Amino acid sequence: MAKLVLSLGGAFQAEFPLNKERMTIGRKPGNDVQVDNLAVSGKHALIITILDDSFVEDLGSTNGTYVNGKLIKKHALRHGDVIGIGKHEVKYVNEHATADDEELEKTIVMKPDSASAAAAIAKALGRAAPPPAPTPASPAATPQTPRLPLGKLHILSGPIAGKQLELAKASLTLGRPGVQVAVISRRAEGYFLTHIEGEAGGSPKFPIVNGDPIGPRSYQLRNHDVIELAGIKMEFVSVS
Repeated sequence: MAKLVLSLGGAFQAEFPLNKERMTIGRKPGNDVQVDNLAVSGKHALIITILDDSFVEDLGSTNGTYVNGKLIKKHALRHGDVIGIGKHEVKYVNEHATADDEELEKTIVMKPDSASAAAAIAKALGRAAPPPAPTPASPAATPQTPRLPLGKLHILSGPIAGKQLELAKASLTLGRPGVQVAVISRRAEGYFLTHIEGEAGGSPKFPIVNGDPIGPRSYQLRNHDVIELAGIKMEFVSVS
């Protein structure tokens, strides 16, 4: 299981298994990872874990959140990354994390007013379409790509309306960085939509499904659910 290792000045302090989808780091009691230091904000950062991959997001902290010395707002973590929280360091340990940066951080950036973005999206859609799912005899089948009815997204609005995207990957990031980002993950139970990034008026701006925000927890998608994300509407279809 992935874990976070907390240290100060190179001296080990504690470790925390990433056994929850959302874990907070901060100074106040009640955080999953409490760092009792005045340089750390009450709720400093959030770790979101989807299958074998994790993201760190700064929660508007006073002193900022750093990964490998670089100030970040949101970052897809890699095994061995060091998160800087005040004077403390939090090392991300996960040998099963996605190794390919492009695969994990591939984001379909939806900008309805941009023709060049539309071309980029179409290219991304083409890259994202995988080969047919392996047969039961194939060793390629893994827990991350379970054999279940294949899901698709039908894009209903925006510059690439009418496009279809097969959801055969373990996870796919959708949205517009800095505006609204979510992940669709493929699990044994089906497909799940999870909020990653996006605010409105200081509150989280959750993706909308069938007219209602999904909230902070993962939402299990059902056949013909209509998703609204970053100004784009799309329909989830389960193909039998």
